[in-house]
Amino acid sequence: MKRFEERKKDLINATNRLKEALNEEESDLVIDGVLHRYEFTFELAWKTLKDYLEYLGVTINTGSPREVIKESYAHDLISDGETWIKMMLARNSLSHLYDEETSRQVYNEIKEKYIYQIEKLIKRLNKYEEK
Repeated sequence: MKRFEERKKDLINATNRLKEALNEEESDLVIDGVLHRYEFTFELAWKTLKDYLEYLGVTINTGSPREVIKESYAHDLISDGETWIKMMLARNSLSHLYDEETSRQVYNEIKEKYIYQIEKLIKRLNKYEEK
């Protein structure tokens, strides 16, 4: 449980930093910063989910983000598995992204959808932890 608690704390901090960047006036530099912070935040999100699933006694064969997302959806830790898969694919595409139009599209998805999914996850994990 300790690893989960530490990771969740890091996730909360990273999410706050991502939100901070999203509140800045849009520029190429801000978009680059948001994309970088999103990569880091998404990594913490799926690893926090994995830690919590392990705490619940759920074993995952591969431990890949896709498997963790599927199990998290099955255990009602996340409510929109399809969006989380899209979040993962967006995160994966960022390391190979050289197209300004696509990076702006990912930025808009982060701002309009993905940040809310991460915030919902944090609220849900806090709720489960209180039980």
